[in-house]
Amino acid sequence: MTARLPSLLLLLALLAGWEAWCRLGAVPALILPPPSDVLATLWSEMATGRLWPHLAVTATEMALGLCIGAIVGLCAGILLAEFPALSRLLRPYVLASQLVPKLALGPLFIIWFGFGLTPTIVITALICFFPLMENTVTGLAEVDPARRELFRMLGAGRLQTLLRLKLPAALPVILAGLRVAVVLALVGAVVGEFVGGRSGLGASIIAAQSVMDSSLIFALFIVITALGMLLYEAVRVLERRVLHRFPKG
Repeated sequence: MTARLPSLLLLLALLAGWEAWCRLGAVPALILPPPSDVLATLWSEMATGRLWPHLAVTATEMALGLCIGAIVGLCAGILLAEFPALSRLLRPYVLASQLVPKLALGPLFIIWFGFGLTPTIVITALICFFPLMENTVTGLAEVDPARRELFRMLGAGRLQTLLRLKLPAALPVILAGLRVAVVLALVGAVVGEFVGGRSGLGASIIAAQSVMDSSLIFALFIVITALGMLLYEAVRVLERRVLHRFPKG
């Protein structure tokens, strides 16, 4: 708490300056609502229960997309790292798939999967896939050659070397990719809801925009930020516990 006190004081100072600027400068609430109005709107959304179903939808899309993208990305990274010929064949196509803006794919996914959770989950999974794949490939490639040679001399097979040496050694890099994927998963879920979502925090932002409710838009920004930070910190706790079991990587 002591280490985070300067950040908290900075936040309070920024909020106070924001409030004063809006009140004393007579800034229209439509352009920039004061923090007090944003917090009042947020409390109203929570107290009436309107917020919770949308939060649950976004959290579900984020969790499912992250799990699918992380698992597929980890498996793909292992395959590409273990089979260089396969990597040379597929790596350009994987990279090309990531260069296409996911927002542009939204209408196509709606045609394929319809409205609802599925297209948003697919977009989220595609966004989360690449960090896990790239970090897994990088982590497995950076294993100490001397250790790999030792395993070979001891007669360890490819699977034994992968499970007992390469993956434990690559864990810091892989888990760093997971932290990035968590942030991108929330972005993917909200962006997916922008395109075709009928519920969720992203769809709520679009609805608030249609009635020009700036206070609600900022309140939803706060919820999205809090959700992302909570999950990011959860992954950091998981990372510390996992790396504690493998202190030497």
